[in-house]
Amino acid sequence: MTQRGRGGARPASRRPGAGRGREAAEETRQPAAPRIDLVAARSRVRAVIEPVVVAAGFDLEDVALSRAGRRHVLRVLVDADGGISLDDVAVVSREISAALDTAEESQGEVLAGEYQLEVGSPGVDRPLTLPRHWRRNVSRLVTVTVAGRSLTGRVTAADETGVVLDVDGTSREVPYPELGPGKVQIEFKRLDEAVFPDEPDAGDEDDDDEETDDEDGEGEDR
Repeated sequence: MTQRGRGGARPASRRPGAGRGREAAEETRQPAAPRIDLVAARSRVRAVIEPVVVAAGFDLEDVALSRAGRRHVLRVLVDADGGISLDDVAVVSREISAALDTAEESQGEVLAGEYQLEVGSPGVDRPLTLPRHWRRNVSRLVTVTVAGRSLTGRVTAADETGVVLDVDGTSREVPYPELGPGKVQIEFKRLDEAVFPDEPDAGDEDDDDEETDDEDGEGEDR
């Protein structure tokens, strides 16, 4: 995840030894984020940044806008087949920042006041609601509601019409209209499939530690 900020009121530098009262007074003077219609602002932001994200080769999964103290926090989730890297996130962040600046210069204010931009990719807790979400999670174990019934199965295939789920060894084709939002299940490696370092068998001991009986049944001194 990366963060960007737009210029605005910044905390003033303080002289060494300044008291807490001075600090509190300076913090109090910091202006709060302007009161805006967050829903309308989010819609404006999405209209500006979605073409930029798509042109960069990614999908815009979500845009969230919230008010935090004296600034707004703009969270943008992007994704692509094969996932995205930190370099991808950095590129998209720059493109989004530039697009917002350009839009404000030509169209007027898109997002009032100072804001912080955070760009990242969806986590495994994000619901699977679109064909591309299912396609990107082939081979994953998911829980989903099908025709009012909760099922847990492995996604073995997905296309633009539906998915194929392996439920307890039975393959089942499900069209998207019958699927509710899917949730990826976190899987931990089974103990019986885990690989451990080689350990000597209990009965195997170093020959040097064994006593060898002689013909009389007495052990030799070594």
